[in-house]
Amino acid sequence: MSLATRLPRLWHTVRHLRPVQIYGRAWHRLHRPRVAHAPAPQMAAFERGWIACAREPSMLGPTRFRFLNEEHEAGANDWNSTRLPKLWLYNLHYFDDLNADAAASREHWHRDLIARWIADNPPPAGNGWEPYCLSLRIVNWIKWRCGGQLFGDAARARAALDSLATQVRFLRGRLERHLLGNHLWANYKALLFAGAFFEGSEAVRWRELGLFGLRAQIDEQILADGGHFERSPMYHAILLEDLLDLVQLALVYPGAFPERDVQLWRDKARAMLAWLAVMTHPDGGIAFFNDAALGIAPPLAALQDYARALGIEPPPASREPLQLLPQSGYARLQSGEAVLICDVGEIGPDYLPGHAHADTLSFELSLRGRRVLVNAGISRYDIDPERLWQRGTAAHNTVEIDGQDSSEVWASFRVARRARPRAVAHGREGESLWLSAAHDGYRRLKGRPLHRRRWVLTPRGLRIEDRIDGRFGEAIARLRVHPQCEVDGHDIRAAGDGDAPAQLRWRSEAGGDALVPGRYHPGFGLREACTVIETLIDPRVGTATLVLEWGR
Repeated sequence: MSLATRLPRLWHTVRHLRPVQIYGRAWHRLHRPRVAHAPAPQMAAFERGWIACAREPSMLGPTRFRFLNEEHEAGANDWNSTRLPKLWLYNLHYFDDLNADAAASREHWHRDLIARWIADNPPPAGNGWEPYCLSLRIVNWIKWRCGGQLFGDAARARAALDSLATQVRFLRGRLERHLLGNHLWANYKALLFAGAFFEGSEAVRWRELGLFGLRAQIDEQILADGGHFERSPMYHAILLEDLLDLVQLALVYPGAFPERDVQLWRDKARAMLAWLAVMTHPDGGIAFFNDAALGIAPPLAALQDYARALGIEPPPASREPLQLLPQSGYARLQSGEAVLICDVGEIGPDYLPGHAHADTLSFELSLRGRRVLVNAGISRYDIDPERLWQRGTAAHNTVEIDGQDSSEVWASFRVARRARPRAVAHGREGESLWLSAAHDGYRRLKGRPLHRRRWVLTPRGLRIEDRIDGRFGEAIARLRVHPQCEVDGHDIRAAGDGDAPAQLRWRSEAGGDALVPGRYHPGFGLREACTVIETLIDPRVGTATLVLEWGR
């Protein structure tokens, strides 16, 4: 890429940043807080044991782990190994298995793993001392101890508590204010856990800083419709579990937090549960918009069960045929046996689009409880062409113009110019539900094209009408069919056991259609073959309509 191209892209990326993201990055690189090895404060007494949210185990043996759908041995010298993927190693440092299903049966492994981590990871170097890893591990160790597990004999227990306090002190000086978003949220959550777990003036300071910081983050990151401001259903579910954890922390340590904060956590958790229900398919999994994959965050059902265990009754499922999340920019249409989830909003906060995709005006469709049309999902965070493709427009059920992305995604977590939605409207006409919107993401191109899309959903079918105002050379509307669906010409059959399979037919009123091989990534490290329906939009006409029909 030429300098003339790189400089504008860089400008359109950094001009949206907050000053703290610029000078904070330099500070974070240069500043190294002192490692304080003082003995840990006294542990506070807790009222009840910890109840964990359901989670699949990841520790398969004393040195064998499964993260991100990859299984590896990780011995004493592998905490920072160059032979293992970086994100996999981060997960190794999180210690999620301490609070996974049937964790008590692996308690002896966990004790040894904690002792080994302390011995193998002296501060402050290595993956384990990065702030996000610190934050998640601090919380997991504290949950595990509050669940009734012991670090071991007196010497091991003393070493573990001293290490835990050292980690908290170091994190206190490494808050990720330059990254903001879910990272800074996790930092403050860890301080709250440590501030409740320990006693004394030092613990009070941790707790007060965590409360002060999280209050601001809740106000900023949780939108009025209950959604997380990064517009990723996956990260939304992660932060929802965080809020429920804090509600439980207040139950484990009564009086540790002001009642107004605890009530705020409960109220926001209910709102987030309602939001997640809108963004969950009938199969129980999240829709794939922005960075989203299965197997990372707990699904809706697990989070609802966790909330109930804490005395929070999840909001009942809405029966409204059209549900709009206006601040997040998502909509859910339900008609008969069909569920349609559409993206008609911003890609994320302007200063923090790291998990955003060029997916404006994309959608997913479920029929008879099975996913039929899907976005491609994600399988990696590496800086490589595959990650770039997964974030790009061609990986989503929307229109690509002149081979460009609707938002200029680049690197692994960068966005330059980004699409802005406009003219969002919706309504009901008889048995038909309709939703329409436009976006200006392609106005930067020479012919200044503007993409408009209208969905019309009935109990018997879906009509997708695309129109492009302005000049363009080539435009392609794509529909990605779920791998478990069989595509035979114009017939689609959603295979599955049990009930009769969902069957539908598709037809285009534009011509220039093709079935091409594609790929689908339901989780990290996963890739499945699928079929993609491509419809060319004639630049002389500028419109295309694709119709899917089912039922009688």
